[in-house]
Amino acid sequence: MSEDSSSGLLTDHYELTMVQGALRSGAAGRRSVFEMFGRRLPEGRRYGVVAGTGRFLDLLERFRFDTAELDFLSDRGVVDERTLDWLAGYRFSGNVWGYGEGEAYFPGSPILVVEAPFGEAVILETLALSVFNHDSAIASAASRMVVAAGGRPLIEMGSRRTHERSAVAAARAAYIAGFATSSNLEAGRAYGVPTGGTAAHAFTLLHDSERHAFQAQLDSMGPETTLLVDTFDVERAVRTAVELAGPKLGAVRIDSGDLAATAGRVRAQLDSLGAHETRIVVTGDLDEHSVQALAVAPVNGYGVGTALVTGSGAPTVSLVYKLVARARDTAPEAPLEPVAKRSVGKPSRGGRKWAVRRLDDRGTAVGEEVYPHEPSRERGTRPLLRPLVLGGEVVGHESVHEARQRHRETLAELPEEALRMSRGDVALPTVFH
Repeated sequence: MSEDSSSGLLTDHYELTMVQGALRSGAAGRRSVFEMFGRRLPEGRRYGVVAGTGRFLDLLERFRFDTAELDFLSDRGVVDERTLDWLAGYRFSGNVWGYGEGEAYFPGSPILVVEAPFGEAVILETLALSVFNHDSAIASAASRMVVAAGGRPLIEMGSRRTHERSAVAAARAAYIAGFATSSNLEAGRAYGVPTGGTAAHAFTLLHDSERHAFQAQLDSMGPETTLLVDTFDVERAVRTAVELAGPKLGAVRIDSGDLAATAGRVRAQLDSLGAHETRIVVTGDLDEHSVQALAVAPVNGYGVGTALVTGSGAPTVSLVYKLVARARDTAPEAPLEPVAKRSVGKPSRGGRKWAVRRLDDRGTAVGEEVYPHEPSRERGTRPLLRPLVLGGEVVGHESVHEARQRHRETLAELPEEALRMSRGDVALPTVFH
């Protein structure tokens, strides 16, 4: 999809048939409030991370139905002529509030609040959920990996393990959650994510010998490059690498075997050869648990791929988008009335909500508090919802660097037990007032 193409068909068939039915009943114009939240976190997780806000706002600005989209809907008989006319003029005119991108969330947190006429709001359900469920799953996994790495840099390198567009979104989400760089160039172009990379085993195998491959890479990229040393014999490769690059060799990468044991031997060998500043980077099916297990190894950085782009076992965070309030008629002054699902196992809480995070005297988060009205500012609380769209105009654009800083500050605010890798309970209780 190009940057200026319509995002209107990134939705489900029934979103449009609901609009058609609401136009027929006269309810499409009723002021309504939808909220996006998760009923629970993935099993064993202690916190989640909001990601996808920036991508959602970009897509919302392009959410329209031009001639090509309308012709498709007409030719397939998806909706009737009246609905096609309504879609032709669609421009979101409502308000949206949301948790800041990079913010932590917990069960019941009203991550996104959409207030608009029913037809305008309901049609955004699939778009919002597809973006936030994917990106929040990646960011939540990435955050745990960053915590496990304990300050050592992480490289996102999962592009070959997922859909080509998902790879870009995953790189963006991982960077917000604290990854240092990505291998994905489109993420660098579109979002300013720092990118990096050197060579794979194929580069070594292409040349007549490992020595020739290393020399070619050094000639091309300089001595600060990272040489991949496990294509054949690691000890011989390290010796050759230092011999060719000298003690200023930037790094060596290990991609297989017992990473901790191999890293220990490589560190000792590098030191014996005078390459004390040469870093060791490890890759190879890592997740947050294997990253943490390598904490005592002489490792300087990690490359993570498959586990990251699949949410480390939780590829979705199961967010839902539910109607929580609506007016009885289409008059602008008609009051909103709470509505809620009573389905077994899938209940919702009616009414528009506001959320704050409660902090103790040391600035440590102790709870998530959700109110049926906008609470007054008081010492020890931090409002969580910020305006993203007002009167149909996007006001919440920010860079990934701002979201990354927010996540860093959010992690610093969470209690210590929230950052443990072991399976455990949710770190903060969500209290509904």
